[in-house]
Amino acid sequence: MKLLCIGDIVGKPGREAVRHFLPKLIESRHIDFVLANAENIAHGKGASLRLLDELRDYGVHLFTMGNHTWRRPEFVNAINQCPYVARPANYTKHAPGQGTALYRFADGRQVAAINLQGRVFMEPTDCPFAAVDRELEALPESVTIKIVDVHAEATSEKAALAWYLDGKCTAVVGTHTHVQTADERLLFKHTAFISDIGMCGPYNSILGVQKEMIIDKLVTGLPKKWELAGGPVQFNAVLVDADPQTGKAKSIERIREVEDL
Repeated sequence: MKLLCIGDIVGKPGREAVRHFLPKLIESRHIDFVLANAENIAHGKGASLRLLDELRDYGVHLFTMGNHTWRRPEFVNAINQCPYVARPANYTKHAPGQGTALYRFADGRQVAAINLQGRVFMEPTDCPFAAVDRELEALPESVTIKIVDVHAEATSEKAALAWYLDGKCTAVVGTHTHVQTADERLLFKHTAFISDIGMCGPYNSILGVQKEMIIDKLVTGLPKKWELAGGPVQFNAVLVDADPQTGKAKSIERIREVEDL
């Protein structure tokens, strides 16, 4: 089974990158399932039902979120209407939404997407190790394909979770830093891992934001309201080939495309 995991989609440029590249990839690489991180799809912070539907039309099946999940108040209650969205499972139990989203194919096969948020250099959350144990235990035995999106700053924390989950899930993929890492590999028990998938959004930018604004902020120390950059867009993802019977990954491949749309 071919599983495509797309990194943080940043605003309209990121959505345009998905619109342009995803349908071609699905056809050319015979992709069965698509997961995307959607915490930045609404002008770089937060999400909305309308924009999630737009991305579903492009071919995305399930979505994960992150520390910007609650940036848009209208989405706080709307997330309960989105069984296809997983927010970090280690949020408080009082938070709306769910930590795992399931996609069912016509033949009955299911894919689970579990979302976690890191605690190193991030806002306080519950333990991601305990949370993922609960989410995995709650899954039916019939669900063999399990993808965990670790939305975190620290590479060490992402790697620790990946090794902890080796053999328990199909893939552990990192998001949040917006920079694609070159450490993709299969762990000993055939769990695919990459520290960060990267982002979909403006190429000539700093994490999607106009580079001049970031430079000015770092030079002067003065607060700025970020604006997304324009120009060419990049599309970052990883393609995982997995055995649907065992849930074990057979390979992981980085994908990176840049084009001026």
